Amino acid sequence: MSKRFILILVAIVLLFVGLSMTSKKKATAPTNSTSNSDQPTNHITGEGKKNVTLIEYGDYQCPACGAYYPLVKRLVEKYKSDIFFQFRNFPLSSIHPNAFAGARAAEAAGKQNKYWEMHDKLYEEQKTWSAANNSKSYFEQYAQALGLDVNKFLTDFSSDETNNGINADITAANKIGATSTPTFVLDGRKIDENPRDEESFIKLIEDAIAAKNK
Repeated sequence: MSKRFILILVAIVLLFVGLSMTSKKKATAPTNSTSNSDQPTNHITGEGKKNVTLIEYGDYQCPACGAYYPLVKRLVEKYKSDIFFQFRNFPLSSIHPNAFAGARAAEAAGKQNKYWEMHDKLYEEQKTWSAANNSKSYFEQYAQALGLDVNKFLTDFSSDETNNGINADITAANKIGATSTPTFVLDGRKIDENPRDEESFIKLIEDAIAAKNK
């Protein structure tokens, strides 16, 4: 075996080992980005007897979402037997600096089966925590008021799992063309212009139920 051949063989082996180490490093490196395995959140209420689903992509710090909150809550109560209602996170962090933290608070509460209670609390107290320099302190107070294990809440609030679920919601929102909040999707169709009053929203829901149950 020639000396030249041995040198070439050694070089190939070293190259292969180097590539293997690089690939392993990339695969195990920690990241906050959303991977293909991360799924959007799945917070759903209602019985859905008419097989119709209303999804809201919302931002807890968004004033428009706060204004829609009482209306949506009335609709969810009115149609609790007929439709499913689902909320997904779409925090517009560039203009609402506390929005992502708000989403974290709701998701962390959800891990103790108090998602909707925290969801409501965040909207009802929106003006208080939205302007805070340390919104987390308010979320901790809300967690305590809701009877949560506060230490677990704080751990879940800061976890990568919570972060990734929110990012998966954002990805889903982008896929359906959401650019503002709230964005509503009724039975698979994005509502391009949000209803301006309860009657208009009721008509959309009634039409969706009628179309689905012909």
